[in-house]
Amino acid sequence: MSFALILALTGVIFLSACSKDSPAPAAPKKIPELASIQLQLQTTAQEVKYDGVIEAINQATVSAQTSGRIVEIPVDVGDYVVKGDLIIRFTDTEQQARAASAKAQFTEAQAQYTRMQEMLAKKLIAKADFDKSEAVFKSAEANLREAEQNLAYTAIYAPYAGIVVSRAVNVGETVVPGKALMTGLSLEQLRAQVDIPQQHIGPVRKYKKARIYLADGKILETSALRIPPSADPQTHSFKVLVNLPEGDHQLFPGTFVKIGFVTGEQEQLLIPASAISKRGEVSGVYVIKEKGLEFRQLNLGSLTSNKDYPILAGANAGETIAADPIAAANAYKNLHTAEQ
Repeated sequence: MSFALILALTGVIFLSACSKDSPAPAAPKKIPELASIQLQLQTTAQEVKYDGVIEAINQATVSAQTSGRIVEIPVDVGDYVVKGDLIIRFTDTEQQARAASAKAQFTEAQAQYTRMQEMLAKKLIAKADFDKSEAVFKSAEANLREAEQNLAYTAIYAPYAGIVVSRAVNVGETVVPGKALMTGLSLEQLRAQVDIPQQHIGPVRKYKKARIYLADGKILETSALRIPPSADPQTHSFKVLVNLPEGDHQLFPGTFVKIGFVTGEQEQLLIPASAISKRGEVSGVYVIKEKGLEFRQLNLGSLTSNKDYPILAGANAGETIAADPIAAANAYKNLHTAEQ
């Protein structure tokens, strides 16, 4: 067999083998179905933020309302007390005795009053005798209430949650009604004092809405603002008082808090906090495109009371983003693995 024929046969066999072993090109991987959000401009409140100083609205001094010797003071200056906590206890021997005596007299008067009612119904006694019995019963009832109240006064409880500011008595002292015992301030009713520059007082007075930004990320909203009619002659600013919503927000008098005052409206792109993906200190979203997913870093504003972030830069209105960043991250990883 000639050399040319052998070479031709070898070429045919090689081409045949190549045609059988060459794999078909892989089909491009499709983007999985992901819950999505289309970014749209929304009207939001425009704010200016200032530091405010927290102060207590209510500060009260507790006084003795019965006589006795102090046997217990479980709290002291600077202590935090919860509403209803015991703060002072007196001896109650005398009050216990009076309450027991009043109870016995009331029981006797009540029994007599019941008998007189039955006898009057049967017309066995005069109305004047019944009226006398009724008066004795009501007097005994009033005496019992007074004795029980005096007994209750031997244990004094915190009228609200707050801080003990001062203590005027010690264990072992004997006190009489009216003696000042302890002073405290409420942490459930607080306000912030804020100095507002004159150029912003007009919008602040117009909208009368404020947001208090707490350290734990919570936002309190209020419209209880007290705005003075004139500025301070020295600073030319307005000392605005912002009443916080009632409750224990773990804020303390004398501390600073950031407060945003509504001064107008603006158009912003808002994105739910749940759609944000965190990569270290980088915040971003997964943008859904026609041919894949793109991780986009964002510049975000402050969290709103509705748990949304305003997008300052990094995305545009009309773009579609993944609502679930974890599912989007998995899809993004699978797509890029398939491309390699």
